[in-house]
Amino acid sequence: MEQVVIITGMSGSGKSLAARCLEDAGYFCIDNLPVALIPVLIDLIGRSRAEMDRLALVVDVREGEMLRDFPKMIRELRARRVPLLVLYLEASQDVLIRRFSETRRPHPLEAGKGLESSIARERERLHEVREMADRVIDTSRHNAHELRAFLRKEFDRAAPGASIGISVVSFGFKYGLPPDADIVLDVRFMPNPFFVEELRTKSGLDAEVVVYLEGTEEYRTFLQKSGELLEFLMPGFVKEGKSYLTIGVGCTGGKHRSVAVAQQLRDRLAGSGFPARITHRDIDKE
Repeated sequence: MEQVVIITGMSGSGKSLAARCLEDAGYFCIDNLPVALIPVLIDLIGRSRAEMDRLALVVDVREGEMLRDFPKMIRELRARRVPLLVLYLEASQDVLIRRFSETRRPHPLEAGKGLESSIARERERLHEVREMADRVIDTSRHNAHELRAFLRKEFDRAAPGASIGISVVSFGFKYGLPPDADIVLDVRFMPNPFFVEELRTKSGLDAEVVVYLEGTEEYRTFLQKSGELLEFLMPGFVKEGKSYLTIGVGCTGGKHRSVAVAQQLRDRLAGSGFPARITHRDIDKE
């Protein structure tokens, strides 16, 4: 079997959409399969000649008491070297409340105690599940179209032959950290092109901004040392069996320094045999 993706997380966070995206990408998808049956299904597929080498399963709080067995099951599958990825989706309290209000669907834990209380209890029940996740994605800022495009890119990267899927994300600290970042590099110590009048409206994708930064010792030294660090870390992550790695590069607004640095680090990783997808999350924000 090539890969097993377990989609889990908060109700209303986009798990059904994620399952449909993976189904479109060629995964065999099953929603709400009892936890106890997951190892049985994997064994059956492994012994059969069925062409179901990519499997996606949705597991969430609807499991009830069986959810308690989820962490043990994941540990056992990982010990057996099953190519497993646990994808956890979540969203902020306000966003989840709004989504449930718009769809008028009842929360699976709601029993007359109110929606806010139900969401809080679900988050508490899923705490250990979240801790075991390989990828945590906050969908608060994604509409359905954006989430679908994001997941499509993520799982295109995880095609056969890719040892580790790397994503480099530039961002602005004033808009918040990328919630799924494994490594965060802060480049706010560098001279800021924003305060150069002719560079203010440009971005780190423009040659003039890159030339300006290349003229600073901070930029050149940081690229050298952070590049060496990432080249040192990547083989270790691959050996450990990590499937996905997200590297966040942040400056104040996410438009100049972080963008230029992210581009350079992506190119350096590719030159070292670790191709990466790049996203400039806040480049178009004011």
